[in-house]
Amino acid sequence: MKVLLIKDVKSLGKAGEIKEVKDGYGNNFLIAKGFAKAATTEVLRKYEADQKRKAEELRYEIESANKLKNEIEKITLTIKKPIGENGSLFGSVTKDEIANALDEQHKYKIDKKSFDISEHIKSTGIYDIKVKLGNSISANLKVNVEGE
Repeated sequence: MKVLLIKDVKSLGKAGEIKEVKDGYGNNFLIAKGFAKAATTEVLRKYEADQKRKAEELRYEIESANKLKNEIEKITLTIKKPIGENGSLFGSVTKDEIANALDEQHKYKIDKKSFDISEHIKSTGIYDIKVKLGNSISANLKVNVEGE
C-alpha cells in the first residue's frame, strides 16, 4: 500500500514523502494515528496544490517583509523625553515607546517584541535599532532621542 506521510515518522520518512508499506501497518498505525493518508491521486493532487499555495504565501510574506524593510530603513524616528539636570533622560526609551512612536508618526504597526535594543537608551542622540520582520529579514531603524 502506498501512503503519503503527513508527519515525520521515525525510521520511515519525512512529511511529504510517498512510501510503500504493508497494508496492516499503513491502515492500523499510520492512517489511524494521523501520520499518513492513503496515496490516492486525489490526495496527491490536493497535497501538491497545498504545497504550491504555501510556497506562494511564503514568497508573498518575504516580498512584503523586504518592502517594509526598505521603507523602515528610510525613516528617522523622533522621540522626545524629559531631561534631568545632569543632561540624562528620566528613565530610558522603551520598546513600547518606539512601537507607539512608529505607529503615530509613520502608521507602521510593529509589535514591540520585534525591536532588538542592544543598549539602554538613557541619553539623547541617534540610535540604530534592529527590527525583526520575520523570515530572517531585519531592518535598521534610526531613532533620534531629543530632550524636552
